[in-house]
Parts: sequence; structure tokens; C-alpha cells
Amino acid sequence: MFVHLSGFLERLGASEALIGVIIGSMSVSAIAIRPLLGAGMDIHGRRLIVIVGGAFNLLACAGYLFVDAIGPLVFFIRVLHGIGEASLFSVLFTIAADVVPAHRRAQGLAIFGVSGLLSLSLGGLLGDWILAHYDYRTMFGVSTAISALALLVAIPLPETKPELLPGQLARQSIFAVAVQPSLLPLWVLTFGFTIGITSYFTFIKTFIAARAVGSVGGFFAAYSIASVALRLLFSWVPERFGLKRVLLPAIGSLAIGLMMLAFAQEASMVVAAGAACGIGHGYVFPIASAMVVTRARAQSRGLAMTLFTALFDFGALIGGPLLGLTAEHFGYRPMFNAAAIFVVLLTVWFYAIDRRVVGEPLAGND
Repeated sequence: MFVHLSGFLERLGASEALIGVIIGSMSVSAIAIRPLLGAGMDIHGRRLIVIVGGAFNLLACAGYLFVDAIGPLVFFIRVLHGIGEASLFSVLFTIAADVVPAHRRAQGLAIFGVSGLLSLSLGGLLGDWILAHYDYRTMFGVSTAISALALLVAIPLPETKPELLPGQLARQSIFAVAVQPSLLPLWVLTFGFTIGITSYFTFIKTFIAARAVGSVGGFFAAYSIASVALRLLFSWVPERFGLKRVLLPAIGSLAIGLMMLAFAQEASMVVAAGAACGIGHGYVFPIASAMVVTRARAQSRGLAMTLFTALFDFGALIGGPLLGLTAEHFGYRPMFNAAAIFVVLLTVWFYAIDRRVVGEPLAGND
């Protein structure tokens, strides 16, 4: 439902640039907490992080109920939300990586990610319905109730931290993981991807309001349906044909979707753009995350996944304000086109340096 947050902030008087700053401010705390999350997962286990993250998420959702103006309170709540989001995003995908068989890692992570995509679709549609019949306060109240239920469901989760052999006990520092040569190209790829998705996660609400075309729920319904269908029916494709070979058209689909948004003049174009972006997301995220898990050392898996998910916050922190300024001064069409070009350029850079660093063919699976 928080895809509607930009509309709430706009109603309170925030400009596009300020909306980008407020949305991106969540990423400051999310990035700052990541080193502790990675160490916590690798030393103390996954379950503790799930519970703590769920508690912060619940506090943040409840906090929006008390926001009635742009001021320090909204930034404080975004900080709390960043801690909760960073914790849950990092630990849940780490748990999934722990339990999925290594030879089916991309497929397993793709299917696991369906849960997030379904919530994105249902949340967008539910937000549309609530705002059509009630108001933002009701929407935040519903999100608080859902967060409380999620925390209760998470409490019984078992510990999945892998047992390490004596020779695997020495952990890497977060800096060592960050500069590991085989992981560096993946950081480049992921950052480009995050800039692309930040453009619509942050500004789809205000874009649709300005163009008076389509709906947030329609865009994300098409987005989720396309991505979920791809993952449920064709999750085997990347490991059959090669992760890097399938990655290329997936990035292309995301870029095309962004350009379709840039030129959208009717609701059907917004829906088609959502489907194209959803297809891209449907493959890019599980492929990139599977490659990170495979290339990271077992004893540093939590740190590696923490850095991987931190890039999504970093992309929002950098991309949100910059994309907001672009939209404010030049319009939404240049903003979405710029995001598409950035995604493509960093993907080209990824392929150029990955082959040199890792020395694998295009069809490589690690």
C-alpha cells in the first residue's frame, strides 16, 4: 500500500523533489543498519532479526497515523520504516537462500519472491479501494493491522543458519565482501536495476495523477501478474539456459516498460508498461540474488545478502531525489527515459567487467 505514500505527501504540500527526499530518507537508516544485520545473521542467526525487524515495521506503520504535516515526525517514521524494511528484506531472502537447494537456487528464490509480488499487487489494489471509499488514515490503519499479523506469524519460524565446518568459521569483514572481485560486477548490475524500479515505485502515484491516465492498482496488478506468472510457469528457464543469458532480455523488458510509461497516453499503455516492467523484475531479481549467494562464501552469506539488499535502499536514496528533480524541472517523460537509459548502461558495464573478472561465458550459471 505504500506505493500510495507519494500521493499522501503531495496532499500535505510536498513537491516532487521533496517527495523523493522523504521517500529516500528511509534508505539512510536502512543502509546504516545493514552491517549490523549481516553480522547479526551470521553470528546470532536469522530468527532474531525477523522478530526485531517485524517489530520496527509495525511501529513505523502505526506512526504514519500521526503524520498531519511535512516535518521531523515523517522523517523519524521513515527512519523506523527503513530499519524494519532492511531487516526483513535481508533476512527473509537469506532464509530462502539457506533452505533452497543450491542447484535450483534461482528457481527457488524466484518462487519465494512471488509472495512479495502478490503483496505488491494486492496492496496497490487495496490502497486504490481504500482511498476511493475512505482516506489515507484508514489505509495506514489497515497496514498497521497487517504488519501486526505478519509479526505474529513470523514468531514461530525456525532457525535456518547453516552449520559450518571448522575451516569455514572465519567470517569476512563487510568491506572484504563488498570488494570481493567476483561480487563487484553484481553490485553494478543491481544498482542499475534499483534506479529503474525506484522511478515507478516512488513516482507512479504522482505520475498517474498528473497524466490523469490509468491507476496505481492497474499498473501494479499487471506488474505482479506478469512477474508471478513468469516465476510460477517459467522459473526453470534461467538455470536451463544460463543465468546471464536470460538476464539480458529481462533487463531489456524493464527498460522497454520504463519507456512505455514515459510515452503513456491511455490506461492500456500504463497496464502494458506494468506488465513489461514486471517481466523484467520477475527474472532480474532472482537471477542477481542467486548469483550473489553462489559467489559469496557460506560463512558470509548473510553479509553478502545484506549488501545486495542494501543496494535497493542506496538506489532509492540516490535515485529518489535525482529522479524527483528531473520530473520537477523537465517532466515525467525525461525522467522515465533517463531511468531506462541508466539501467541499460549499467547492464552493459556489468557484462563488460564480469567476463573479465569472473572469466565465464555469457551462459554462465554462477
